[in-house]
Amino acid sequence: MSEQHVYDKYFRADKLKTMWCPGCGNGIVLQSLVRALEETGTPLEKTVVISGIGCSSRAVNYLNTCALHTNHGRAIAFATGVKMANPDLKVVVITGDGDCTSIGGNHFIHACRRNIDITVVCINNNNYGMTGGQYSPTTPTGAMTKTTVYGNIDTPFDICDLAGAAGATYVARSLTYNPVHLKNTLKKALDHKGLSVVDAMSDCPSLFGRLNRLGDAPTMMKRWAEIAVPLAKAKTMTEEELAGKVVYGEFTDRKDRPEYTENYAALRLKAQGGK
Repeated sequence: MSEQHVYDKYFRADKLKTMWCPGCGNGIVLQSLVRALEETGTPLEKTVVISGIGCSSRAVNYLNTCALHTNHGRAIAFATGVKMANPDLKVVVITGDGDCTSIGGNHFIHACRRNIDITVVCINNNNYGMTGGQYSPTTPTGAMTKTTVYGNIDTPFDICDLAGAAGATYVARSLTYNPVHLKNTLKKALDHKGLSVVDAMSDCPSLFGRLNRLGDAPTMMKRWAEIAVPLAKAKTMTEEELAGKVVYGEFTDRKDRPEYTENYAALRLKAQGGK
């Protein structure tokens, strides 16, 4: 009988291998999250992972935690209900740029506004990968997708700017190119009390990469090293120098806002005649 690996307990072996395309960054995000859960000591029986619809959202099918695979864009709404019902649970949302910021955008900004203690991991590959490669709210201007065949004319959302402006108290960006940084960022997000958001920049070589002639999966991965800029360095660069770059690091880490379920518990106690 072979010895069990420390991470085996996190996975449903009967569901492996994954359905993701070769070179897809979703697997890197998933293993980084599992490592973060292990290193933070988060108990499996106290962990609920929730997703919506999309390539990224298939992640919950492979995890041996309590899980919900929900409607398109509604993962954060379900997560809010779970957290309100049992605030002791560690609630994690795995979502994609389309699922989170398009059809699910309203739930996203209001979760940030409330500062409810949920960790949102947005796997951002700049397109709708599962349904054929349509453009998403984070598709760069000028980029080619199945629905922007002459180039995208929209200005993309910056997920970190959006989350911080809406009230999230921990906001960070990392990349699949650096899984150690990604894992450490996810650890901080899991330990943070309040709404934490990690914008995990990932590759979609089968669709976005192919349509934009970015090369094969290893070439796309190496591209991050050329365009990724740490936040501290970005602050010393001009707007022209930052054109086409991806800035990563911690954008928000606040402790000054109350957490929503604690506020609700205090309100309920007051309504029952307590102090």
